[in-house]
Order: sequence, then structure tokens, then C-alpha cells
Amino acid sequence: MKDALGAVQSILVLGGGSDIALATCRHLVDRRARTVVLAARRPDELDTTAKELRDLGATTVEPVAFDATATDTHAAFVDETFDRFGDFDLVLVAFGVIGDQERTERDPSAAVELARVNYLGAVSVALSVARRMRSQGHGTLVALSSVAGERARRSNFVYGSTKAGLDAFFQGLGDSLAGSGVQVMVVRPGFVHTKMTKGLDPAPLSTTPEAVAAAIVDGLARGSHTVWAPPALRWVMAVLRHLPRPVFRRLPL
Repeated sequence: MKDALGAVQSILVLGGGSDIALATCRHLVDRRARTVVLAARRPDELDTTAKELRDLGATTVEPVAFDATATDTHAAFVDETFDRFGDFDLVLVAFGVIGDQERTERDPSAAVELARVNYLGAVSVALSVARRMRSQGHGTLVALSSVAGERARRSNFVYGSTKAGLDAFFQGLGDSLAGSGVQVMVVRPGFVHTKMTKGLDPAPLSTTPEAVAAAIVDGLARGSHTVWAPPALRWVMAVLRHLPRPVFRRLPL
């Protein structure tokens, strides 16, 4: 449960190796979060991250094994994790891959794998999380989406389509949980300088994991259902989303 001041006490990160997730955990541990569970495909690689969060003040930091693509294990994983650690104030869905657009256009199996991680994996685990959070009667489920899902661009339409699906799913999930005590917040960052985007050309209004984390924490405090990072992207995408297709196709996107 949140403390008397409304601060998050317990966090489950699905995608514990995410730079944005780690930055968010730092912010929240600084604000009295004390239990952090980092679920990742290779939890043994998170020892340094766990030590950092403990040094910042967290009392329990536990890396655990989780595979976003192993959807048949998700329900059991969620139940075992909630049973072991208790209620979670915040569950952050932070896993995902960008993929290689040229490869996914040439190789349908690569496109399917991208969709399996970014969309199917998120749908699978989030439904089990929502069930447990509804049962506990409180908490916030946060999903890292992307502005790429606002309107698919030819340069990354496979990735963008997976984020569009994820975004719509979590918005609908939030509506379905209204009145249950559980909230859903969708985060739409632009280009973020992380290890996942290393080597890619940054886009205008690019940002950092720390800035996205600050936006997430602010959104949690305000009870937001959607967060843009940086906020100016809301207006940029509002314009792009409504451009006539012949005009949109001429843009270098």
C-alpha cells in the first residue's frame, strides 16, 4: 500500500533492464519506495542495478526471471510474484524492442517476433496483472508506449504498429478498470537516448531516461491516464495525426 503521504512503496518492473524503468525506480526510491522487483529475461545481469537501488534506500530489491515471449507462463509468474512479495502499488510494463525495419519488411518471421514481444507479450502479462491488482483494490499499471504508435511512419511502421496496438490495449484496459481502485497510465515518449537506441540518429525533441522518469513520477502524482515525454510531442503528433495522407507521405518520416 502507498504510505500516508501517498508515496509508492512497492514496484514491479516487467523489463527490469530498461533504462527508463531504472531511472523511474531511482526517482521513486528517493520518494520512499522500499520494495522493487526487477523482472527480466536475464536477471543475473541486474546485480549492479539492484545494489544501486539498495544504496539509494530500498530495503528489498529482487531480480527475478521473466520472459515476455513465454506467454503460457505469464499467469503463473504474476501469481507467484504477487504471492511472494504482496501487493504492488506500481507495475511498470517496460519491455520492448525496436527491431530492424528493413529486416522486418524482408522477413515476416522477424516482424512476428517484434509483435510477439511488444504487443502480445504485453497483452498477456498485463491481463494477469490487472486481475491481481483488481483483487487487491488499488495500484497503478504503467505502460511504456511510444509516439511511434500515434501514426505509423514508413521508416518504422512495423515497430509503430506494435506500439499502436499496445497503446490502444492499455487505454481500453484503463477504461475497463474504472471504479476498481486500479489506474492505468500510458506513457508516450519520443526518441529516448538509451542503450536500445544507441547508434540510431536522434529525432527532434529527443529526451533522456531521467526526463521520461520525471514525467512518469509527475503523472503518477496527478493521476494522469496519458503522459507525453516531452510534453510538446502532444501537439506535434496532433498535427501529424490529422495530415491528409498524400501530404503525410511526402514528409521525410
